[in-house]
Amino acid sequence: MSVPLAALAFFPCFFLFIVVQMDDTELQQFYDEFFEEVYVELEKYGEIEEMNVCDNLGDHLVGNVYVKFRYEEDAEKAVNELNNRWFNGRPVHAELSPVTDFREACCRQYEMGECTRGGFCNFMHLKPISRELRRELYGRSRR
Repeated sequence: MSVPLAALAFFPCFFLFIVVQMDDTELQQFYDEFFEEVYVELEKYGEIEEMNVCDNLGDHLVGNVYVKFRYEEDAEKAVNELNNRWFNGRPVHAELSPVTDFREACCRQYEMGECTRGGFCNFMHLKPISRELRRELYGRSRR
C-alpha cells in the first residue's frame, strides 16, 4: 500500500512529506521500532507500567505518547528532563497528565472499529504494538 509517511507520524514532531511503499508487516515493524526506541529511552527514568501512542486523525492528539510510570516521582523527573531533550531534530514537549486510567480515556467506538467522529474525536485511538514487542518490553520489567 502507498502511504504518505506523514500519516505514520506517531510522534508530533516527526513529519516527512514523501510517499513510501509499505505493506502492513513493514508498517507494523516501522511502528514497533519507533515504540521500542521511545520506551527504552523513557524506561531510564523509572519502571513503566503502560505506554500508549495515539493514532487519532486530529492534530492535537496524533502521535501523542502517554506513559504511566509506577512512581509519580519518576514521571516528574522524566518531564523535567525530557523538556530539555530533542527527538528527531525537534524539541520534546512533556507535561504531567491528570489521566491516571488510560482505559477511561480510550475511544470505545474506535476499539470496536466504529468511531464516526474522525479528527474531532477527543478520546484516545491507540496504535497497538505487536504481541512479540509487548512481551519483550513489559515482560522484562516484571522479572
